[in-house]
Amino acid sequence: MKCPSCQHNGTRVLDSRPVDEAKAIRRRRECELCNFRFTTFEKVEEIPLIVVKKEGTREEFSREKVLRGLIKACEKRPVALKELEEIVSEVEKELRSTGISEIKSEAIGEMVMDRLAGIDEVAYVRFASVYRQFKDINVFIDELKELIKREQLK
Repeated sequence: MKCPSCQHNGTRVLDSRPVDEAKAIRRRRECELCNFRFTTFEKVEEIPLIVVKKEGTREEFSREKVLRGLIKACEKRPVALKELEEIVSEVEKELRSTGISEIKSEAIGEMVMDRLAGIDEVAYVRFASVYRQFKDINVFIDELKELIKREQLK
């Protein structure tokens, strides 16, 4: 690494330690020529996840947006914020592990709903009604029947 003071290419690492919940490494370096000391940070470069919306538009995956939807679905329900954050983390981890850079919003919604169904059925139905854009009460009833059927299979 080049010294920021004299531009010499030779530096040595004096100290390394994890930072930012071990997502990065802080290194204390010293130039071999002028003995100037400086700090560098090293972290994994994440490839952005692109969400392809129903209309075909694209936007970067937003943990906050998914979490907001979950919080809204769980309003006045006995679901801890930590549980919702775990759902978002699990979904993001699964998406990144596929190595695919573009994912349809429908797939993300299904992943979220699968996890939410195991935590709170009312929140699941709320999320599904917004996500799947239920047009009338019959679609709502069909979704409830599916949920009941899944519960009976457990």
